[in-house]
Amino acid sequence: MDVIAKARELGAVLQQDERYTKLAEAQKACETDTALNDLIARMQFIQMSFQHEASKEDKNEETLQSLDKEYGEVYTQIMANANMVAYEAARGEIDELMKKVNAIFALCLQGEDPATCEPAEEHEHHCGGECSSCGGCH
Repeated sequence: MDVIAKARELGAVLQQDERYTKLAEAQKACETDTALNDLIARMQFIQMSFQHEASKEDKNEETLQSLDKEYGEVYTQIMANANMVAYEAARGEIDELMKKVNAIFALCLQGEDPATCEPAEEHEHHCGGECSSCGGCH
């Protein structure tokens, strides 16, 4: 049995999953959204302007603050765009799927039965994620 061939089979199955289809559609919608792409280009310009100003010996702190504020405003607009919201949601679903697939692979590498192993459910961390003083996840 060739592991790489099986990985390619799994890749083909992943591309048939509705979550993959949703992500591909959301990505295409983002790519064709002129207003969104204009905002992204604006954000990149602001970022380059900030880097240019920050690299100067006589950098202007007011200019840097203004660019930082403008960057935040444009970022907020981008993330509020309906196509970006749909993309982020679809990306989140794929990320969760891949985390579960990878967790199953990890369990298998630890000797667990591939047919029955089940990754532990993620828990919300109300403590910031530091486990040294943990009383247990909720």
